[in-house]
Amino acid sequence: MDDATIASRIQFAFTLTYHYLFPQLTMSLALLLVIFKTLYLWKGDERFNIAARFWAKIFAITFVVGVVTGIPMEFQFGTNWARFSASTGAIIAQTLAMEGAFAFFLESAFLGIFLFGERTFGQRVHWLSAVLVWLGTWFSGGFIIATNAWMQHPVGYRTGPDGKFILHDYWSVLFNSWILPQYMHTMSGAVITGSFVLAGLGAYYVLVKQQVDYGKMFCTIGVIVGFLASAFQLFPSGDLEGRQVADLQPAKLAAMEGLFNTEQGAGIAILGQPDMGNQRLDNPLIVPKVLSFLTYRNWKASVTGLNSIPRDQWPDNVPFVYFVYHIMVGLGTIFIGIMALALLLLWRKRLFDTRWMLWLLMLATPFPFIANSAGWLTAELGLQPWLVYGLQRTTSGTSPMLSGGNVLFTLLGFAGIYLVLGLLYVVLVVQEATTGPRAESIAPDQVEGLTGY
Repeated sequence: MDDATIASRIQFAFTLTYHYLFPQLTMSLALLLVIFKTLYLWKGDERFNIAARFWAKIFAITFVVGVVTGIPMEFQFGTNWARFSASTGAIIAQTLAMEGAFAFFLESAFLGIFLFGERTFGQRVHWLSAVLVWLGTWFSGGFIIATNAWMQHPVGYRTGPDGKFILHDYWSVLFNSWILPQYMHTMSGAVITGSFVLAGLGAYYVLVKQQVDYGKMFCTIGVIVGFLASAFQLFPSGDLEGRQVADLQPAKLAAMEGLFNTEQGAGIAILGQPDMGNQRLDNPLIVPKVLSFLTYRNWKASVTGLNSIPRDQWPDNVPFVYFVYHIMVGLGTIFIGIMALALLLLWRKRLFDTRWMLWLLMLATPFPFIANSAGWLTAELGLQPWLVYGLQRTTSGTSPMLSGGNVLFTLLGFAGIYLVLGLLYVVLVVQEATTGPRAESIAPDQVEGLTGY
């Protein structure tokens, strides 16, 4: 921690990982709010409207904490990463500004209407506000992904005489080929999180025989959406993301797979422990030739190993990249199995009588948060030693006047504040969850705009 670069990396990793616990839930809940509200207008069943109001409260709590924990990350661009900000600001400031000026304001403005405007504006506008909140959250994610995509695969720039990167082609940056696979993978991962939270709480209600009708509703929608999102996470989004990493960042792929030597017909490692001293995987469980096929659609294709890449371009911590990647993939595979089994039981009308499956859905709730965090760690740790791939190393992006002690002091401060925020968040959400969905004091048929539905 005496090294300011290492300390700054740890601080940013901590604040990013903590912050992303909340946006992944709001991005998924925004979609689920649209689903609940649409079902209400379609079927005329007031329970769907009550469910939408219930989850909107949890959305609002999560949204506020997400905003609060996101602000320090932007401050760190100036305090901890001044040289990076100075050299790349002409490019990344564009997408970050668009995220704040367009997506964030769209999301926050219409969230207010959704929370407080149902009686005033009626059901059509209330549904429209849900749609715009959803679009705002997903546009926000898109602009953040566009920023990260430029760091992963820089395009549309030219280098000025002072070494700074200047925006040359705005549309190339905004439609970077890296964006679509990463965006699809990130959004489907977020939807998995919300689906497991929805199904997990529904399973809890059914198990404790509290608000059973809502529990069955939450389980049903959570399982259906969760299965679709989990399958989509594997293919096409995961497949596209993996293939572009293989094409554009071979060192990251080799670290993710623990592949030290270039191989034709390379196998995929299911298990194993990287041995950096001997440059091999210990106790490997490898499925032959699968990696070659998945990356190049050729069972005999050559996959580049770490030893074919200059050592100074390897990720700084190959075992860490390997393990977090396998955590992500392993959990993602388990999610497909859980949701497929739950969907089968739902189809056979046995889900709500199968207590072990309900317990499994409830206990699985935290694991998508872990999988999404592991996915971002894979992307960012695998990018090392670069801040901007092939252009700027991490060691040349820090603030020159910053010491490790400065960073440690603020890191401890963030940890303390985030602990308090986290406890407050848990208390508020648990209170809402245990209270459960409930009807408003004014009957919905008295709300202006319901006529005709």
